[in-house]
Amino acid sequence: MARIVVIGAGMGAMAAAARLAVAGHRVTVYERADTYGGAVRRFERDGFAFDTGPGLLHLPAVWRDFFVKTGKEPLEKCVELVQVDPASRHVFSDGTAVTLPNASRAGVVSALDEALGAGAGERWGDFLGRARDAWDRSRRPLLEEPLPADTSLFAGDPYPALRGGLLRRPARTLAEVGRRELRDPRLAALLDSHALAYGFDPASAPASAAVLPYMEQTFGSWYVRGGMRALADAVHERCLARKVEFVLGAEVTDVRIEDGRAVGVVLADGRTAGADHVVAGAPVPALYRDQVLPWGSQDEWPHHQSALRTGRVTVCLALRGARKEGAAHRTVVHSPDRAGESAGLAAGRLCERPTVVVLRPDDERLRPAGHEAVTVTATVPAGAGDRTPDDPWAGDATDAQAFADRMTAAAEAAVPGLRERLLWREVRTPEDTFRETGSPRVPGPALAGAGGALLPAANVSPVPGMYFAGGWSHPGGGLAHSGMSGALVAGLIVEGADFRGSQ
Repeated sequence: MARIVVIGAGMGAMAAAARLAVAGHRVTVYERADTYGGAVRRFERDGFAFDTGPGLLHLPAVWRDFFVKTGKEPLEKCVELVQVDPASRHVFSDGTAVTLPNASRAGVVSALDEALGAGAGERWGDFLGRARDAWDRSRRPLLEEPLPADTSLFAGDPYPALRGGLLRRPARTLAEVGRRELRDPRLAALLDSHALAYGFDPASAPASAAVLPYMEQTFGSWYVRGGMRALADAVHERCLARKVEFVLGAEVTDVRIEDGRAVGVVLADGRTAGADHVVAGAPVPALYRDQVLPWGSQDEWPHHQSALRTGRVTVCLALRGARKEGAAHRTVVHSPDRAGESAGLAAGRLCERPTVVVLRPDDERLRPAGHEAVTVTATVPAGAGDRTPDDPWAGDATDAQAFADRMTAAAEAAVPGLRERLLWREVRTPEDTFRETGSPRVPGPALAGAGGALLPAANVSPVPGMYFAGGWSHPGGGLAHSGMSGALVAGLIVEGADFRGSQ
């Protein structure tokens, strides 16, 4: 039985902790915050509750596997999981709208034809076919196996883009795929929104980001009753049931390294904890900033999603009056200036009118009777979290409120009369993310292409005995991907160098 110290109590870290405990190891988790779950948090006030992290779950098979492998219980016995149908409603800048069914390619094709005109659905369906090819080529090595030392395999783009133009050059970015292959600005906006939801700028994201809409429309969108925080609660309870020890409010300030190997951690109060293995679930950028690891700069770390510089603004809206019957759970209200939105993300400044995602869960556990809890989110430049002059969040707090005003106005396309119903709102910016997780950025899932710039940190660190789990490590961010990360780290520790990935 090995002693294992886990830094941080995010979802990937807890997934690793429970699996390692089941394998017979003694696991202790040190978390600097006063709660667990990482970015999967909840804001509560006056009987209203809001998810401030992910609002939906994709690829639920990852967490089904976790609960079966750590207790032989189905996920559905631990949380109430419901399929969201329709999966989403999209409101485009020209006023047209389309409602897309969940996990039905034929239904999506039909809905697009009806809303956007004959042929729109066929073009989207053909695109999804090519996206499926990219998924099939990259799924196993990119999601289910440890990241190899030689990552050149992932430098190229697996998406089989159609060739066009005089030079017959294939599309290199997701935005180019939308323009060339979908040939309708509304379909292109639909495609872009899937990248934005994961923090990627479509203008710079590789064409391989096509796997994101394919993943969602193939495996469906799911919601946990009581909010996604209920999933974090269930994972935490599973850890406790497997005798994982949690020490909250305990900040790790250093990793003890002896003879070139990680042998424990040092806490802020001066205490030390010895370990045979250390699993760091804290964001990799935070570890660099706090000089926990013996590397001088982030440039010495080979894979850390260096191209991803985005975060989220979340506006929690407490509304008087009941939710309209039949309202879509999720509505995407597209920006009227997609080029300006991309330019703002690239330049590190806020745009005038972002694409917003409006979530209206029909869940009585989240609001007082007769009222409604709504969240509105937008992908924004994250800044550095250090209030420097070039940080978009370094200005007066009224700047964030003004941006939230624009988000709220856009959300009225999804919730008519929203501002007249508003009781109060809470605005959360990348500064809140920085305070809670150690980084203002939100990590995205690993993507092939772009020369490997969107690969996260490998699970095995350069220091023997130390591993990385969670959104900043392979295979990246998001609820499903962080769960995969925990499974990979547990496999590497239990099975060693012979481990070839999840089965």
